[in-house]
Amino acid sequence: MLSSCSKSNTPEEAERLQQSNVQHPIELAAPVANVFTDFSFHFFNTLQSETNAGKDIFVSPLSLHIALGMLVNGAKGETKSQMIKALRSESLSQEELNNAYKTLLTELPKADPLVKMALANAIFYRNRFTVETPFLNTMKNTFDAQITGLPFIPSDKDIINKWASDHTNGKIPKVLDNFKPEDIMFLLNALYFKGNWRSKFDKKNTKDQPFYLEGGGQKTVKMMNQKDTFMLASGSDFTALQMPYGNGQFRATLILPNTGKSLASILNGMSANAWGQLQNSFHTRSVKVGLPKFKLEQEFKLNETLKSMGMLSAFLKNAELEGIGSLKPLFVDFVKQNTFVAVDEEGTEAAAVTTIGVVTASMPVEPPQFVCNRPFGLVISEETSNIILFMGRIMDPKE
Repeated sequence: MLSSCSKSNTPEEAERLQQSNVQHPIELAAPVANVFTDFSFHFFNTLQSETNAGKDIFVSPLSLHIALGMLVNGAKGETKSQMIKALRSESLSQEELNNAYKTLLTELPKADPLVKMALANAIFYRNRFTVETPFLNTMKNTFDAQITGLPFIPSDKDIINKWASDHTNGKIPKVLDNFKPEDIMFLLNALYFKGNWRSKFDKKNTKDQPFYLEGGGQKTVKMMNQKDTFMLASGSDFTALQMPYGNGQFRATLILPNTGKSLASILNGMSANAWGQLQNSFHTRSVKVGLPKFKLEQEFKLNETLKSMGMLSAFLKNAELEGIGSLKPLFVDFVKQNTFVAVDEEGTEAAAVTTIGVVTASMPVEPPQFVCNRPFGLVISEETSNIILFMGRIMDPKE
């Protein structure tokens, strides 16, 4: 009698194997999803046009869209119209847009049990500023935002920075350097992603290899190498490869220009429609893949980018943000995004925090309080002679 035995999986391995075949589709109508995709390429290419040709760019269109989505709920009139246009959301009502945010905030983090993905929102406001109740309700109910009133004393910046750090696994430890007297409110979105490649790279195949720069010249990089079956697509000017994470619901799409073609021009040609066509052209092939290890930390101030996208009046002193509060003037001081990404043999870790600063021209200063609600002294004197006429202490005032 011949017998054979096989190594049985541990309970942890068995559970992971089971999870690797489970997906949780996100219920987002195609026209709504196209709005976010269209914004992503429009935002990236606008930023690209303003950025040095040889500089790396890594941003989160989703984080920016959600942060601006919070702000747009407090905007009125032309300010709101311009923001909706910049968000490429003219085809959606405010309710449809808010429902899309709620779906993404709820469903994305649990899409793949093998991938860690988190989204969080927060609003920090000067506690002497009265925020409109409907705005706060929307922030709580739609955006699940943490809402905190603070005096905006210097140490309060540590509270805001800790929030950013806590919600990006420590990858973005600081988003605010200090407060200005005119600061009224900060709206923040944090996005964190950590996924292991479904087909990991073997570290022993990572080699020093040349990386050829677009403007000429080359540098040596740690190139990860593997051969496996992936989804591949070819355009007229580029080849694209999909590398899945976890159970495959999240994936990285790598776009490699053909020799002599510019990556910027290829990305400039992308739109929601072109992206959709590309997704339909992928086919399965055995491929040798080389991907450099890298890590990147960046900060982008996006005021000019958003102005180029049509969001102008929100930055002016006559901005219509009365949905947030009745104080005048109330306008956007800055929109910025801090990002982090690290790619290695195991997978990808990425984080972004988008911060929107709302200010007034000058915050009215409250007079210091002096309330005689405990024993107090009383001195009555003549000014020119400095003669004291009466002096007393009031320990138990009676009417």
